[in-house]
Amino acid sequence: MKTPIILASSSPFRQQILKKIALPFASFSPDIDESSLEGESPQSLVHRLSEKKAQEAAKHFSDGLSIGSDQVAVFNNEVLGKPHTKENAIKQLSLFSGQCVTFYTGLSVFCIKENISITKVVPFKVYFRELTGTQISNYLDLEQPYNCAGSFKSEGLGICLFDKLEGEDPNTLIGLPLIELTKILAEFGVDVLSQAS
Repeated sequence: MKTPIILASSSPFRQQILKKIALPFASFSPDIDESSLEGESPQSLVHRLSEKKAQEAAKHFSDGLSIGSDQVAVFNNEVLGKPHTKENAIKQLSLFSGQCVTFYTGLSVFCIKENISITKVVPFKVYFRELTGTQISNYLDLEQPYNCAGSFKSEGLGICLFDKLEGEDPNTLIGLPLIELTKILAEFGVDVLSQAS
């Protein structure tokens, strides 16, 4: 019998990524406090939150492997929030011009029956090209990424802002590191290629 797979996220982007591995899955929206603890590093924050999200599945499901994920963008040792307005997005992208932003994505798989989690933090670096004010403004008008940490959508036109990307898996940047996920699922006895339908 196949192990039920559960995605602890209502993000359409994470759902699209998970569909790539062709395993059927249920999803739900975890209700947790996402604020950081005092003195918590960005890596510790995404580790803790992805684990908490995955573990929330036990409130809704009696069996299965629950996948939780959380992501932060870090620039100059500061965690970047979502800009929410064009003015804030212009400030963020102007700061990033010619610079590198690091994304940390927490990924946790929680086995409901055994009450065990395996959690990893996967880094990904984004190098921005030198951007003009006009380029930034035009980009923001076209894509309006005001709910995205870092003020861009790499799965869309945002790719034009970059010089290069550095990381193991391009899915990491969109919020779900699939290479790492398939390794963790294998540790729980789920071989994606054998089970994919």
